[in-house]
Amino acid sequence: MCFDKLDYCSSLSNLNEVKDHPNFKFIKGNLLSADLIKYVLETEEIDTILHAAAQTHVDNSFGNSFAFTENNVMGSHVLVEAAKVHGIKRFIHVSTDEVYGTVGDDIRRIETDVLEPTNPYAATKAAAENIVKSYYRSFKLPVIITRGNNVYGPHQYPEKVIPKFVRRLLNGMPCCIHGDGSNSRHFIYVGDVAAAFITILHKGVDGETYNIGCETEYTNLEVAEKLVKALKPEVKDPKEHITFVSDRAFNDVRYYISSEKLHTLGWSPQVGFEEGLQKTIDWYAKVSRDWWEIGTDSALAAHPEPKGPVAGVASITTSV
Repeated sequence: MCFDKLDYCSSLSNLNEVKDHPNFKFIKGNLLSADLIKYVLETEEIDTILHAAAQTHVDNSFGNSFAFTENNVMGSHVLVEAAKVHGIKRFIHVSTDEVYGTVGDDIRRIETDVLEPTNPYAATKAAAENIVKSYYRSFKLPVIITRGNNVYGPHQYPEKVIPKFVRRLLNGMPCCIHGDGSNSRHFIYVGDVAAAFITILHKGVDGETYNIGCETEYTNLEVAEKLVKALKPEVKDPKEHITFVSDRAFNDVRYYISSEKLHTLGWSPQVGFEEGLQKTIDWYAKVSRDWWEIGTDSALAAHPEPKGPVAGVASITTSV
């Protein structure tokens, strides 16, 4: 079962591949609606929750941070409280590598490291983690937390860097780089992340945290250059289709995490960056502009206008 608020970055079209399956159901709802959550857990006999709900766009969190606190922190609290009351058998809380904060060395962050978030989005994710983990300690709720690298792939709303650059290039616009483009990120393909969730669902240990990462690290400038070469092979100098804009209020230099703990459960990433990038390009090249009902032109801006206050978030709730 999929429980989703259908926020600005959501699309029912993303459910086309599963919507007709007999064991699938979609419910539109708001995580802040405690009574609705209680009703859904009871009537659908849910025993497992994969909580992937969040406001996630860092740029927006600088201008509308209260909405991030409401959705990411309060939304998580409502859901985990409902899970406690209902007696959920497994609760997987999806977080981010950004909770560790920026690193400028080769020291990999491991799951027991101190959390040092540097932007409002990451701070709300760290806060949500602490609330969820407290339910394991206080009430023995079977909670598992994941912290992942930057996810990319088909179906991603084009406010994130890879789909944004692809859509801009397809629309005859240049890639827009924050600052000098030297900030680096590890990019992991969405299929590998889905496989990690399945592994953790069946093999993860209650109360533990697992990093979901890969070795694929590129600067934002390198990613832009790769996309220009892929979409405009006739261009001799990729920088002809790259512009530089003002940096974020604060832009983490780098995130570097170790996934050795997850590897011991039998998972490892399988899709290389070049392969995943081509799959992503192919999907965005053929998908219609109205995949997202409200359109995506505003998402393609270098620094999008902050979204207005939002009442809830999207969540995935699965029954097994």
